[in-house]
Amino acid sequence: MASLYLVESIFNSAIKDKESFEKKASEIRDELGKQNATLIEVQVAKDLSRAFFILEAEERNVINEGLRALGVPVTLIKPVRLVGRDLEEVKKQADKVNYLVEWNLPENLTMDAYLERKSKNSVHYSEVPEVTFSRTYVCEDMTKCLCFYDSPDESTVKKAREAVKAPIDTITELS
Repeated sequence: MASLYLVESIFNSAIKDKESFEKKASEIRDELGKQNATLIEVQVAKDLSRAFFILEAEERNVINEGLRALGVPVTLIKPVRLVGRDLEEVKKQADKVNYLVEWNLPENLTMDAYLERKSKNSVHYSEVPEVTFSRTYVCEDMTKCLCFYDSPDESTVKKAREAVKAPIDTITELS
């Protein structure tokens, strides 16, 4: 059965413009597709320094080896669970996101406790209506989660995170 994987990559100026990045993402989609891995989502920092890929594959090695063959540096690859959105909706890529919040989860937090907390606190997003929460990917090993938002600016994302009582380790503006 296929699983979802988060892959993080740091390009260190190897990708100089959005066109080059889009070309690389297309290569990844094509090459990994030949190996029965599906590129579900790609997000890149506005400054093109970091990229986040969500892939669906039978096994992690297919992704790792495929990306290495394409010269894509892998700084992290982990199985993840999608929360807050249906996978088919994400595949359509219909919603706009422009901020990514990373939260390194506390050691003792379980997936069930995380999901319960998220369910209880998510109603508070309505307190910051100018921000739209889209989706979260939670690493299955409970080390971190990535939350995607559409927001007018970084400070509004911070207000939304405060409203839902969720910490922020890093905020990245997406391209």
